[in-house]
Amino acid sequence: MIKDFFLISLKNLKRRGLRSWLTMLGIFIGIAAVVALISLGQGLQGAINAQFEQLGKDKIVIQTKTMGPPGSTTSRNLMLTTKDLDTIRNVMGVDKAEGLLIKNGPLEFKTELKITFVVGLPYAKDRLGGSDLFQIIQGSDIKEGDKFKAIIGNNLAFSDFFKKQIKVGDTIKIENVEFKVTGITKKTGNPFDDNAVFIPKEILKEMLNTGDEESEIIAKTQAGFDPATVAKDIERKLRKERGEKEDQETFSVQTSDQLLQSFSTIFGIVQAVLVGIAAISLLVGGVGIMNTMYTSVLERTKEIGIMKAIGAKNSDILTLFLFESGLLGTFGGLIGIAIGIGLAKGAQYITSAALGSDLLQASLSPLIIFGALAFSFVIGSLSGILPALQASHLKPVDALRYE
Repeated sequence: MIKDFFLISLKNLKRRGLRSWLTMLGIFIGIAAVVALISLGQGLQGAINAQFEQLGKDKIVIQTKTMGPPGSTTSRNLMLTTKDLDTIRNVMGVDKAEGLLIKNGPLEFKTELKITFVVGLPYAKDRLGGSDLFQIIQGSDIKEGDKFKAIIGNNLAFSDFFKKQIKVGDTIKIENVEFKVTGITKKTGNPFDDNAVFIPKEILKEMLNTGDEESEIIAKTQAGFDPATVAKDIERKLRKERGEKEDQETFSVQTSDQLLQSFSTIFGIVQAVLVGIAAISLLVGGVGIMNTMYTSVLERTKEIGIMKAIGAKNSDILTLFLFESGLLGTFGGLIGIAIGIGLAKGAQYITSAALGSDLLQASLSPLIIFGALAFSFVIGSLSGILPALQASHLKPVDALRYE
């Protein structure tokens, strides 16, 4: 019986081929957008999670509360200092703490001058996480004793940032001080990292005369200590040392888990809004299916009367029209899923080719595919309920007289 309903519904849809395709348009556009956005969103979320795992769950990040990037504040009252770094090192549960100095500065290469980020960081052996702050694909890291050596971001070597690409062994100038390039980092897709120059922190302090300023401090907790508890202790000690009241701090203290949670919350809201906008086309598609089914009821009124006259029940007519609307939703969903997968993979390929980074990945789990297909079927079926009810309640005599 179900097979007969399916075959009859399929035949009726084929008979109205162009109308069926136009009806499904809204469905597969909406499903395509939803599948592409969700798969790319999950892939990006996975990549971000991996980055935070690389940072380590035992890390705590201390920054000033400013609108710009770390190191952008010029107010002495807001900036972190070496005194703050010493306070953090003395907090119970802190195994190690190091500061970074981040500044905008002029970078000169072959008479060409550009402004970019200059990051002063500890030597590799003192750096929290060792050399995991970045990956070097050419050359070597900055070792202790390498005073006027620099590591450059990927864009400085392999993009058109400068007319001529910088190579390992070349000489660059920062604030008119010459540095020899010892290494080139792997592309991350983050413009800050890919356009930055990394040099020893003490050298950058001397060049810019920044005194005891620290742009950002990263602390590592000892084994057996809860990072969240240690972070609260750091906040309390810094508040006391800086003479600030609770909830009026000029600094923020966050564990890597808290940073990830904050990012995930913001990212989830953005993704929900985008998916919601895409879902509007599904609503339009549902209205289109309803309109098509109402038209079909009017066109087939006499046919419905004949079916009832030879014994078809109201439930049979209802089921037949629900099958048709459900098939419209299902076929639209299948096409939309195929287009969505193509869009997601295309975005992944274009991003990888343009940025040289695999940060944006399409995560196509079975749950996304089957969920989208089920959703499109439900949309189609629900849109066909009212027209199907109208068809099933037609009286045979009135239907046979309809012209």
